[in-house]
Amino acid sequence: MREVEINKEPVELYKILKFEGMTASGGEAKLVIEQGQVNVNGMVETRKRKKIVSGDVIEFNNEKIHIQLIK
Repeated sequence: MREVEINKEPVELYKILKFEGMTASGGEAKLVIEQGQVNVNGMVETRKRKKIVSGDVIEFNNEKIHIQLIK
């Protein structure tokens, strides 16, 4: 599992997928979320603008990331 640091929370789910290179673009991120291909904290998430906070775990395409807030 890869650790990802954010400097403010919440951050929208699709933005994390895009900025962490898990998808090629924001549009692709929104599409894979809408199709139910992304898990947040072990549950399928279909809300593109789901608010992600420190401690959340995102899974997509056999990759898992853990979100941490830096201060």
